[in-house]
Amino acid sequence: MLTAFTASLLLITISELGDKTFFIAVILAMRHPRRTVFSAVLAALALMTVLSVLLGQVLTLFPKLYVHYAEIALFVIVGVKLLYDATQMTAQAEQEVIQEAEEVVDIQDSPKSVATIPIFGRFLGNILARYTWLGVWAQAFVMTFIGEWGDRTQVSTIALAAAYNPFFVTFGAILGHAICTAIAVIGGGLIAGRISERVITGVGGILFLIFGAITYLQGV
Repeated sequence: MLTAFTASLLLITISELGDKTFFIAVILAMRHPRRTVFSAVLAALALMTVLSVLLGQVLTLFPKLYVHYAEIALFVIVGVKLLYDATQMTAQAEQEVIQEAEEVVDIQDSPKSVATIPIFGRFLGNILARYTWLGVWAQAFVMTFIGEWGDRTQVSTIALAAAYNPFFVTFGAILGHAICTAIAVIGGGLIAGRISERVITGVGGILFLIFGAITYLQGV
């Protein structure tokens, strides 16, 4: 249980720092009320965590031996890929992550633009556009949720949920997201330029390899 909580907390916290969704939260918090941004971003990340854990639980329906080695392979593959990505990163590549987040926010960050999002519909979109704070909340939620889909944090959550206790994985992952979101919203503007995506990616790769080794040693 402690391993599940610690693994998810560490992997999510390290993986999320310096990620695109982290910078989306930083930029939004500079333009809108911090509480609104924090609650919207965390709600999107929490929902993504629950969905990822459920996907991880689906994997447990397969034979345990196959799932066990699939988990190890996933940890190792992701870990090696992150380490490789870290060695290939340059200062320009790190700035591209921030620029990509800014472009996403610039395109979507308008209360009136909520009405154009198909999933809301015209009626609900008009309501969100009329109440500015609600429109901001909805935009932050949607941008974060879409940006997080298929991200390395989702992959790690799925793998952890298949290997460890799902409740403690969920709790640790959501706490990790809350910590990163709080950092982004409260002091993101001050530390954004000091975060090294290369270092964070490298540390994340090492953690994936460590937990892959732990999963192997624990056995089926």
